[in-house]
Amino acid sequence: MAAPESFADPLSRERDQRAWYARRSAWLTGAIVLVMLIVGLWWWLSRSSQGAGGSSRGGLDPNARGLPVVAAPVTTGSIDIYLSALGTVTPRNMVTVRSRVDGQLMEVAFREGQLVRAGDLLAQIDPRPFEVQLTQAQGQLAKDEALLRNAQLDLERYRTLLSQDSISKQQVDTQESLVHQYEGTVKSDQGQVDNAKLQLTYSRVTAPIGGVVGLRQVDPGNIIHASDTNGLVVITQLQPITVLFPIPEDDLQQVVKRIKSGASLPVEAWDRAQKVKLATGKLLTLDNQIDTATGTVKLRAEFPNDDSALFPNQFVNVRMLVDTRTDATLVPSAAIQRGAPGTFVYAVSDDKSVSVKPLKLGPVQGEITAVESGIAPGTQVVVDGADKLREGSKVELITREARNAPAAAPQRPSKSGGERRKSGS
Repeated sequence: MAAPESFADPLSRERDQRAWYARRSAWLTGAIVLVMLIVGLWWWLSRSSQGAGGSSRGGLDPNARGLPVVAAPVTTGSIDIYLSALGTVTPRNMVTVRSRVDGQLMEVAFREGQLVRAGDLLAQIDPRPFEVQLTQAQGQLAKDEALLRNAQLDLERYRTLLSQDSISKQQVDTQESLVHQYEGTVKSDQGQVDNAKLQLTYSRVTAPIGGVVGLRQVDPGNIIHASDTNGLVVITQLQPITVLFPIPEDDLQQVVKRIKSGASLPVEAWDRAQKVKLATGKLLTLDNQIDTATGTVKLRAEFPNDDSALFPNQFVNVRMLVDTRTDATLVPSAAIQRGAPGTFVYAVSDDKSVSVKPLKLGPVQGEITAVESGIAPGTQVVVDGADKLREGSKVELITREARNAPAAAPQRPSKSGGERRKSGS
């Protein structure tokens, strides 16, 4: 017999409420268990990391071993101050050899890449046209010299007749003017002779400077002109050679001060990777104005270049020694860290804990950096293994060799050894 509707509805609602409360309790219980598992896992991982790294910041295991690091002491000594720049190798002298006369190129007397001296024959232009001009000029000179001698003899006779009152003074003056005219003609003819000789000399093209000749621009047999832009060949002086490089205007006064004191500033030229030193020279001069576009001034250094290590238009890294600082506090460059405190190092205390020491850096020379303030000489600073350190971290000092050595794999006992132990037991 079914229950009346008035009683069935309250019973159904009660069952639904009980089922809903049961489901919610199951969800809450599962959530609480999951949270407890996560917390337990986090706590276990924290204990594991603290046990492996030594004492934690909370001090859970103060007797545990610290992080293995390599340390080095802060020292006192001298450090060289260099100015670095990117320079361009430029020849001391470079000349484009051109013909000074027009004519046919008969002979090329050099080999490409040959080292020549000033005055060596480079090319021969057909000399015959200039020899003809010289002969003509010499003939005209001889003719006018003969006319001059005849006019001079007539002048002497006229003067004798004038002393005897046989001729007028006007005839003598006219003859003197004729002598002077011939003298001028002879001088002009002599100039023509000298010019013809000069043109004949120019038919031999010689080296104006010593150096290395480049690639030939004209082949023998061609007609060349004095107005040709390419010329015959380019001669470049390689020994000595110079390097042009800029420095910031802020460093100019330091360089000028050293130059005025009479000091010779050594300059080094390095390759692009700054691993191979190509040459060593000295500062030669500096420009007389600052480039307003870049705020730099150009300097020129000279190198002997006896081994031809420097080549024109080559890019090199330049290092110029401008000063040497003595009694400076020196820190290994590997120990310097950069982060939120700025530039700092990890200093190792007597209790084998580290502390952050902010620094004010000075000049750098290779693996050594000078510091203006922040640390005292004799302090041990971490140079390797600082990536996991924090303020107050415990450390264990080891050597660099021990840190870089690969971890030895555990050796498994051999079967024979195990059998011996078994038989011995």
